[in-house]
This record gives sequence, C-alpha cells and structure tokens, in this order.
Amino acid sequence: MSLFDAQEEKHRRETKPLAARMRPASLAEFVGQEHFLGEGKLLRRLLAADRLGSVIFYGPPGTGKTTLALLLAQESRSHFQQISAVAAGVKELREILAAANDRLSAEGRRTLLFVDEIHRFNKAQQDVLLPAVEEGVVILTGATTENPFFTINSALLSRSRIFQFHPLSVADVKTLLLRAVADKQRGLGNYEIRLHDDALEFLAEVSDGDARQALSALEIGVLSSLPDQSHAHDERGHGTLPAIEFTRRLAEESMQRKAVQYDRQGDTHYDAISALIKSIRGSDPDAGLYWLARMLEGGEDVRFLARRLVILASEDVGNADPAALPLAVAAAQACELVGLPECQLNLAQAVTYLACAPKSNAATIGIGEARSDIREGRTLPVPVHLKDSHYGGARRLGHGQGYQYAHDQPGAVASQDYLGVDRQYYLPTDRGFEKELLERLKTIRALLKEGKKRAGDEV
Repeated sequence: MSLFDAQEEKHRRETKPLAARMRPASLAEFVGQEHFLGEGKLLRRLLAADRLGSVIFYGPPGTGKTTLALLLAQESRSHFQQISAVAAGVKELREILAAANDRLSAEGRRTLLFVDEIHRFNKAQQDVLLPAVEEGVVILTGATTENPFFTINSALLSRSRIFQFHPLSVADVKTLLLRAVADKQRGLGNYEIRLHDDALEFLAEVSDGDARQALSALEIGVLSSLPDQSHAHDERGHGTLPAIEFTRRLAEESMQRKAVQYDRQGDTHYDAISALIKSIRGSDPDAGLYWLARMLEGGEDVRFLARRLVILASEDVGNADPAALPLAVAAAQACELVGLPECQLNLAQAVTYLACAPKSNAATIGIGEARSDIREGRTLPVPVHLKDSHYGGARRLGHGQGYQYAHDQPGAVASQDYLGVDRQYYLPTDRGFEKELLERLKTIRALLKEGKKRAGDEV
C-alpha cells in the first residue's frame, strides 16, 4: 500500500461511525450469541470442521449479523460478496453467481454471498439462488429481522441452517462500550473519558441489546462534549483536551429515542399479541399493560387490540365474571368513539380488569367439544317434542307432543330430555361467579337426568 493509499484508508476509517470502526476483527472479539457460537456449539463446530454451508441469520438489529458474516468469510477463507435484497435485481444476482462460479473454477475459492434483508427477495430472486446453493458455488448467508419461516420459501430454507440471534445481554453491551472507550486504534481511546458506572449501566440497559445504538450514543456523548470541534481532530492523542466526564445525564441526552422494532404484518406482531393474551390469561396486569404499550408504541391497530380483548373476555374469563364481556365490548366501542391517544385509557382499563378477573375456559372447551362431536359424525336428530309445532300439519307429525314449558315448572326447570344422549359439554369451574353456576347446575342436571331416564323408559 502506497503512502497515498494508506492516507486515504485512514481518512475513510476516521469518518466511519464508532459502531462500524469497532466491528470485531476476529471471532475471538465477537460478543454474544453463545448459544450457537460458543465453544462446542453448532456453528463453531461447522467452522472447525470446514463444513460451513448456507445459513440464515434471524434476529433484531445491532446483534452482529453482518459482522458475523464477515468473520465467517474470513474463517472459511472465502471471498466476501455483499448485496442488499432491497437494491439487487435478478440480473445483478445472476452476474454475481456467474463470477462466483468462475472464481471457484479458476481459484478453487468459494464465495460467501451475504444477502442483507433477504426476506425482501421475491420468489424469482430466491429461486435464482437455489442451484448455486445446492451445488456449493456460494455459501449463502442471509440476514433478516423477520421470521424466515414466514418470508423465505421452503426450498431455500431446507438448504440452509437457521441461527436465531438474541439481543445482547447488558453485560455484553458493557463489554463493547468499555472496549470502545479503551481502544486507541479504532475506538475512543485517544480521549480521556471518565465513564461513570451509572452512565455505563444506563447505556447498556436502554439500548435493548442493540450494540449499534449503544456505541452511537457513546460516540455522540463524547464528541458533543469536546470544547472545540474544529481542533478535536488535530489535538487527538496529544493530551491537550480536558477529561470528558461521561455522566448519567450525558448518557440520557445522547441516547436518542429508540424506534420500536415492530412490524404489524410480521413476527413481532404475532409474538407481541401472544405475550399480551398470555399475560392477561395468567392474571398479570403489569405484564398486560407493558405488552399493550409495546404494541401501541409500535403503531398497532387499536381495533385489532380491542377485538382480541373481546375474544379473550369469553375465551379465558367467561362466566367466572360475566361482567368481563360487556366491559370488553364497551372498551371496543370507546375506541371507535374517541380514537387515539385517549382510547389507550379504555384499552388499559379492559386489560387490567380482564387480568384481575377470575378465569374460566369452560365455555371455550364446551363449544370445542360439541363441534368436535359434530365433525366426527355425532349428528343427533332433534327430539320430537322439541321440534317446531307452529305450522299446519305439525300436530299430525307428532311435533311438539309431550313438550313441557319450562316456565310452568317449579324453578322454571322442566324434567325432560333436550339432547337425546347423555353428554355434558359445559363443566363450570369453582372460580368466581361460575362457582355459583356449578352448584345450581347440579340441581338442574339432576332434574334433566330424570327426564332422560323417563324418555328412555318410554322408548
């Protein structure tokens, strides 16, 4: 490298954001994802055995997907080629694959093709990749924040291993921040930075496992604290700049509001609503409010949320608290009436009430078992005494004969058969109002049983 080349490279490096400069140069520097990259784990074993094949990296931003792709190319001694699924078309993809094939033939060197946002490839683009993946011409490494089982075709998935990236732990983010503060070549080590413990803790926690955001906040805080930005570059490393007190307040000012990662059509939508429903079902109003807030902050449709709460009121609360359903319906109507932001209050009231209400899924189980019996062939005839008798000729058919009008009976319960078989679908719990129904139903079913027995004797 000539003197001019070295100078140009130095300038390019200095203009890169801190997060880009601090990308690990080797696997030893990589932090996080121990569940598949730790010693003895699958990806580490594949590298050690030189058996790396096509992989899909799936996980939130800032967790190391792009960085690990670069390191895999380095470890496997492959040529690294990066494209974005947003910008690359079929023509460009074919050219890259042709060059990879030539490289393999001429040099015996494989190409690691890193496709960022691979979920944005359409079916035609994904199909173009298949032959090259099957023949081992390229090591496909796709990165996506969306669930690949929803967005990538099954043919490509079956030829790839899927590794799910988790958000970095607080300890992992702290490691990266401290490394950046100390590194004089790539990081901020040429500044005297006194990073307060509570500031470090704040950056690590609020970044939500996103290393890129944590490092960006650190860089913003440091550079914005320099006394004279025009001289900062010249004086770097000369010891003339005063120490930077990186306090909790500075950390808070430097941490921009995090954009909530939320796709109303994708994986986060289904995971978040699942968490909300399960939290309410589990009687945890605090968790319920958090997941409600998470979905509202992500721009979720309030009508969708209201509908789900109406369903839950019957599915999981039921007759244990009969007030739950009208309250949920009222919340849904209120959402239509007032809209956001005020209807968050109606939704919050419904969520907390439903979470604290006694729970019963007896009605849910009952209708499920009844429909299952019907689907499996137990289609019962309507008993003659229950058939419609309000038309001419019904009497001649015997319809309605023997029917007992319930309101004429003691307690308004007639001792007669309404089904034709001895089958119980509704089994009330001993929780909430359903406990009262359970006791009442014992008496009712004793009378109904007498009616069934009498109908059987008459037959």
